[in-house]
Amino acid sequence: MDIFSPITIRDLELRNRMWLPAMCQFQVDTLDGMPNSWHLMHYGARAVGGFGLMIAEATAVVPEGRISVRDTGLWSHEHIMKWHPITSFVHLHGGAIAVQLAHAGRKAETESPVSPESMTHAELLALPGQFAEAARAAVAAGFDAVEIHAAHGYLLHQFLSPLSNQRIDGYGGSFAGRTRMLLDVLSAVRDAIPEGMPLLVRISATDWIPDRPSWDLQQSIELAQLLQKGGADVLDVSSGGLVEADIPVAPNYQTDLAAEIRRETGMLTAGVGLITTAEEAQGYLDRDEVDVVLMGRAALNDPHWPLHAAQKLGVSVPIPRSYKTSFT
Repeated sequence: MDIFSPITIRDLELRNRMWLPAMCQFQVDTLDGMPNSWHLMHYGARAVGGFGLMIAEATAVVPEGRISVRDTGLWSHEHIMKWHPITSFVHLHGGAIAVQLAHAGRKAETESPVSPESMTHAELLALPGQFAEAARAAVAAGFDAVEIHAAHGYLLHQFLSPLSNQRIDGYGGSFAGRTRMLLDVLSAVRDAIPEGMPLLVRISATDWIPDRPSWDLQQSIELAQLLQKGGADVLDVSSGGLVEADIPVAPNYQTDLAAEIRRETGMLTAGVGLITTAEEAQGYLDRDEVDVVLMGRAALNDPHWPLHAAQKLGVSVPIPRSYKTSFT
């Protein structure tokens, strides 16, 4: 298995195992969640550059769930129409594209941020349906897969961690209570999309707070097993983001977490964090630690990262005819 090996997840065949993670672009200039020419350029360039799957940035399921007012959304028919040319362009150039559905919760820079503690019972009951409606919109917009954002201190992560979830009802307290909302959202989204469409979940595998009750790797392993049973196909493993923490940022600091979850559960995992070279990316697959690698900063720096990786590793891949002279 190498980074250029195709991978099939449900009915979706992806040309390789080099994926673009969701990264906020903050480029919505109309402040209404509508993607624009920036997003066509950003995702289109990386489709031409050879990435197997592009995961579009954190895209809010409701206006008040945006991380910032310059974030994209998927809560109306107009959003579907604005996303459609972007997904079509990616497909035209051999790539596939997912969308990361998100609600920022207390980290929202909008007029009405919420947290698990402040949500009313009616708001709790509405949230899975809001994710499901956005998932149906994603299907209509031409996305190939959906990712649920339950990491980095945003709303679904806030439910998971006892650092942020102080509820005393059925959505707090025990592990079962704290995971209930994510599992409800997962079920609603799984039912809203075609059976053959892959469903990804991004989690923070640990809060990096060892000295008091928090979210940690062992709970992530238990959660991964529940997510598998609920219809999730890939676990996108990141970490941190809920509270300030002493994070040991270094090569492998997050891929080790993904590898442990994969060993314990057998679930397909995506590794992310400080992966910058073709040799590093290939090494994770050689050691059977992850199934796919996600390049964030490296992809921002080089939209053609997979094509350059093929050159370094001596792998023959299709080169867009307009660029062939620059890759010889």
